[in-house]
Amino acid sequence: MDAAVVARETFAASVFESLRADSVDGPGVTRTSYMAGEQRAHDAVAELASGLGLAVSVDAAGNLAARFAGRRPELPAWITGSHLDSVHVGGNFDGAAGVVAGLTAIAAMIDAGLRPQRDIVLMAFRAEESSTWFVGRHGGHLGSRAALGSLWEGELDSAIHVATGRPLRAMMTEAGFDPGRIETGPSILNPADYAGYIELHIEQGPILENRAIPVGIVTGIRGAYRVRNGRVLGAYSHSGAVPHEYRQDAVFAMADLVMALDGEWARRRAAGEDLVVTVGKFATEAERHSLTKVPGQVDFAIDIRSQGRDTLDGMETFLRDKARMIEAQRGVALTLEPFDRSSPSPMAPLLVAALQEGAEGLGIPYLTMASGGGHDAQDFADAGIPAAMIFVRNDKGSHNPNEAMEIADFMQATRVLANVLWAMAGEA
Repeated sequence: MDAAVVARETFAASVFESLRADSVDGPGVTRTSYMAGEQRAHDAVAELASGLGLAVSVDAAGNLAARFAGRRPELPAWITGSHLDSVHVGGNFDGAAGVVAGLTAIAAMIDAGLRPQRDIVLMAFRAEESSTWFVGRHGGHLGSRAALGSLWEGELDSAIHVATGRPLRAMMTEAGFDPGRIETGPSILNPADYAGYIELHIEQGPILENRAIPVGIVTGIRGAYRVRNGRVLGAYSHSGAVPHEYRQDAVFAMADLVMALDGEWARRRAAGEDLVVTVGKFATEAERHSLTKVPGQVDFAIDIRSQGRDTLDGMETFLRDKARMIEAQRGVALTLEPFDRSSPSPMAPLLVAALQEGAEGLGIPYLTMASGGGHDAQDFADAGIPAAMIFVRNDKGSHNPNEAMEIADFMQATRVLANVLWAMAGEA
């Protein structure tokens, strides 16, 4: 089988090129969730899967499933895949690599004349890039969470598409899917029907590239505590006439908070804690602020991520305590609500070990590491389905047109995926 995977390299490269050609947007690609770009990618994968003889179906949320039938369909199946949407003018590999890897692995099994005991299902999920394409109240990863029955109450109406201004319910309906089925249940993917989920994805940071290692085995996906729409309210006043002690300066207040967060991050990192902190969407009111005004308002966002729930809780406590202190010192009002909490999602230890053993058996160098970004795999883990992830070395990050995954690295990771899928589904 491994030789059959290697022989499918040209096939995999051609699929990537076809996806790029169908969604090119300036220097990158755009596959907008629940719109034409994403749909073209789904149609292309469905056609390829049908050509391999897989049973292709589309669920009520628009997720694509291509089933490689095993000899014992009554046994819980294995799922592999990822998403096919992209960010606006993004790269061609984020998400798509996992779908192409699953397709390549199954094609290699067919080429080698192998048929697993358990079904293997390739899935392409909708709207994983929800933070790009949807605003309003939503929990991200809308396609996989819809299939797993984990959308929040009212989320079909509170998630608003940025390109149309219409809610998720309308976007699904207009695309020909059935949000009512999602709302009334039961969940499309029943955990009892699936033995596990393995997702291949490009690494979205520089670690594998900097360490010259082609493959990462993910131990867990960091949880995220977020202030999405924070605000500091001070008072506008004359920049020359109001002395320091009488000012309610929103920028200096926010600067105090930023530096406090940076210091606490450094302290916890030095103590060995897994933690990343980002302050973004940092803006004054451009139409009101000027050189001669003390700024009275700053809008901001804070993203705190860690594999440790205690670390996340500790950072929230620190953030709130520091905000109250700055309010008293600077005479401002600091709003942190709504405050979103997404818990860490550890990958299944047995699957992590299987991936490590698979890489070692194939002689492929790997690094055990955390995932800083969110992925559909975390939704499977949260739903009680054992999940694992494989990262592929990728230069120049992701969510930009310069993603630079090498096909040789992709094939190394796909060999690991195929090896473990066969180990889990082939003779189980």
